[in-house]
Amino acid sequence: MSEQFATGPVGIIGGTGLTRLSGLVIEGEQQVVTNWGEPSDRLVKGRLGEQEVVFLARHGNPHRIPPHQVNYRANLQALYDAGVRTVVGVNAVGGIHRDMGPARVVIPDQLIDYTWGRASTFFEGELESTTHIDFTWPYCEDSRQLLVESARKAGVPFSDFGVYGATQGPRLETAAEIKRMERDGCDLVGMTGMPEAVLAAELGMRYSCLALVVNWAAGKTEAIITIDEIEAAIEQGMTGVKRILEQSVADLGRLGSKD
Repeated sequence: MSEQFATGPVGIIGGTGLTRLSGLVIEGEQQVVTNWGEPSDRLVKGRLGEQEVVFLARHGNPHRIPPHQVNYRANLQALYDAGVRTVVGVNAVGGIHRDMGPARVVIPDQLIDYTWGRASTFFEGELESTTHIDFTWPYCEDSRQLLVESARKAGVPFSDFGVYGATQGPRLETAAEIKRMERDGCDLVGMTGMPEAVLAAELGMRYSCLALVVNWAAGKTEAIITIDEIEAAIEQGMTGVKRILEQSVADLGRLGSKD
């Protein structure tokens, strides 16, 4: 595609281990308030190469907001109001699938929602009619394929499939819960994949997930999960995540909103 078809800024929602992008040339920061309250942090506006980017730290910067208390509606609304129509959610996750161990990058294609009690839709209150959206494929396939292609070009080891199981948190799961999730078909476990994905869909945004495995899920090894282990995997794997973003962001910006 030629540059004349570039649309608007690409939104990047950073999770644990990604509160800033080192290659992002910052042009300004904006504190906003939406109809759903305040987002997790200021919107950081800048450029990766020639592409306009709006970055938002999902848990705030410094990392302070637990997964179940993130104002997902305000986060997505703030990005939408800033002109973002294509979003990449970067998520730190636990690995269930045998090929998805620590420091592995995964671009999932499906998810299962185990969360509860979270504000998970924009469609509530005094509505003129009940609204339902199709959520058969929770991630935008066009965006996913751009991330897959970029990972290959960047030479980053990755998996191009995966079912993301979203749990409530903030505690980690029991071994029995992970066994149940594995029986359900989950390859990954995380705490922030929902309702982020469905809220983006309700707004008509293209949403994809770029997941970094930071530990084996509970019971997949004999070891106890430690913060040191997680931090080591983040340090090892986040470079690959950033390389994929840098490789893909210009093409993501040309996608625009969903039809």
